[in-house]
Amino acid sequence: MESLWSFALTVFMAFFAIMNPIANVPIFVKLTEGLSQKEKIQVAKTANIVAFIIIVSFILIGKYIFEIFGLTIPAFKVFGGVLIFFIGFDMLYSKKTNVHIEGTTAYDESIAISPLAIPILAGPGTIVTAMNFVVTAGIIPLLLTILIFGFIILITYFAFIYSSYIVKFVGDKKFVVIGKIMGLIIGVLGANMLIQGIKMAFNI
Repeated sequence: MESLWSFALTVFMAFFAIMNPIANVPIFVKLTEGLSQKEKIQVAKTANIVAFIIIVSFILIGKYIFEIFGLTIPAFKVFGGVLIFFIGFDMLYSKKTNVHIEGTTAYDESIAISPLAIPILAGPGTIVTAMNFVVTAGIIPLLLTILIFGFIILITYFAFIYSSYIVKFVGDKKFVVIGKIMGLIIGVLGANMLIQGIKMAFNI
């Protein structure tokens, strides 16, 4: 039971850090600038539902993808660890977001799919993180991973619909600090995944 709680906590921290619900709020505010509250809620709902479907699909069929393409778990962990490490490294040292928004403020629900759902919420880092927890897991850890990811999606949804209040309360400078902390956590998770992959590859 203790190991299951430890697993759940690790999964929660990993998803929370990689998806960064609070630090993504300014991006949502910029993308939905000029929209009514009703339209913002619709965009937030669509983006989170799409992100949930994408990640859960990878969680459920990830093992089959490995079998079809002849991928190995150690190779996945090594590459995933490197990828997640550099995502964290970029978050830790970047001065501003690399998401550039072009166009008009007219209502366009497609922004819920891209860039919000993909790649901001369900990007490569989130996919790799999700699959890392389930490629060797049993049915209970797999269901627990889906449940925890759903909880993170719920947090993200409420963070988006209350984004204007959060921005006023937190302030720009604190958003930067939160992003740096999340980047540090993601970098450490990536390094740990890389070490696990090397150990598995060489039977250490």
